[in-house]
Amino acid sequence: MLLARSLLRAGLLSASLLCVAGPSSAGLFDDEEARRAILDLRQKIETLRAESEQRTGDLQKLNADDSSQLRRSLVELQNQLEAGRADNARLRGQVEQLAKDLADTQRKQKDTVQMLEDRLRKLEPTKISWEGREFFVEVAEKRDFDAALAVFRKGDFAVSEALFSDFLIRYTGSGYRPSALFWIGSAQYATKDYKGAQANFRLLVQQSPDHVRAPEALLALANCQIELKDMRAGRKTLEELMASYPTSEAASAAKDRLARLK
Repeated sequence: MLLARSLLRAGLLSASLLCVAGPSSAGLFDDEEARRAILDLRQKIETLRAESEQRTGDLQKLNADDSSQLRRSLVELQNQLEAGRADNARLRGQVEQLAKDLADTQRKQKDTVQMLEDRLRKLEPTKISWEGREFFVEVAEKRDFDAALAVFRKGDFAVSEALFSDFLIRYTGSGYRPSALFWIGSAQYATKDYKGAQANFRLLVQQSPDHVRAPEALLALANCQIELKDMRAGRKTLEELMASYPTSEAASAAKDRLARLK
């Protein structure tokens, strides 16, 4: 656009010179001056055209540089966005994994606590009701007593006596003590150890006179004394039984036994 305007001005200048140099003024200029004028005009036109081309090139280069910079900026921005998306996806994955790990850990902790509570519950003493009494027993204590009683009921009296005797040593304050004494005496009576049996039956009555087995223990004690031919002691024990536990079934049996002894 600038070049076109410059060429237009140069053309107008040439026309003006031609008009001035018409027939009436032809003598004012010679050929040499005309050539110099034309050369000067051409030089100016070339200079203007070069300047215009230079400016056009500069503008094109500037536009190209700006476009290239813009493209680079857009590409860099796009790369940053992609990197940001990748980071977000990675972080979401890490958060989800951490949440899963936390849930798994909490579930395992809950299971562990429950398991420990179950174990402790099994080890803790439990309250039971046995032969008219309520008391607390340990798991092993109940297991050992039941095992000794099972052996007695199978008829292995010697082993049962040993198991009950060991039980009383290991569980000195057990609520099973009166019952254990009764079954030791019963096992000894079955093996005809009447002296040992009467000692354990008497100990039961002395230590636990209100126990449900006490009347039976007195009746068994009387039987031991009779087996040992101590009739006087046997009758005395039967009378003690009827006086101390008159409404018991053992007292009725004692009455019949005492009648036979007379």
